[in-house]
Amino acid sequence: MFLTLIMGIFNLFASPDLSYKEFEKWVDSSLNTELPKDVVAFCFNLYDDSNGQWSVELVGTSSFDKDDSDWACNEVFDTRNNPLKWKSKESWKKVLSSVRSHLETYLKNGKHASLLRSQQGIGLGFVDGDLIIM
Repeated sequence: MFLTLIMGIFNLFASPDLSYKEFEKWVDSSLNTELPKDVVAFCFNLYDDSNGQWSVELVGTSSFDKDDSDWACNEVFDTRNNPLKWKSKESWKKVLSSVRSHLETYLKNGKHASLLRSQQGIGLGFVDGDLIIM
């Protein structure tokens, strides 16, 4: 009962969904570093951390193949130690749609949009699912 009460109070103050500003700030800080020279593509990996908790990491890869999603496994850069985390009661499909929308906006207006667009490819998806090629 005590744990339920604490979780309820925590949920009142937790950011309920991922805002574009949060996403933008995280991408900006993630790419505000010198990248390995062999990065040719990027992938935004989504995670369902359970109980309404979600996270995304950014990886840079040394290969890209629009017909074979295994390219996203050839990581030479990652933000695994600094993922973006948030809470949402939405379904995984709506979370994916929201992050996709934020990424599309970032690719138009973001500080590092030209860097991302200059690569061979950009992927987005849950680590255990299909990738969307942006």
